[in-house]
Amino acid sequence: MLGGISLWQLAILLVIVILIFGTKKLKGLGSDLGGAVKGFKKAMDDEESKPADGEKLEQKDANFAEMKDETKDKDKTES
Repeated sequence: MLGGISLWQLAILLVIVILIFGTKKLKGLGSDLGGAVKGFKKAMDDEESKPADGEKLEQKDANFAEMKDETKDKDKTES
């Protein structure tokens, strides 16, 4: 017994909801909700693993240097 609602009342309510909305719409709603929860969890994990501001700047500098080196290598091979 859940707060005055019996199992039979819950089953009847579920049948009524399925008849009103249909299984396809409920399935789509469930998958949308699951996708939203996954996106929220991913955003929370990304936020926790973000580097500090100084580390970000160092990473950007390193990435820029790598891109510059790759461009020079391409220019040498094309010549």
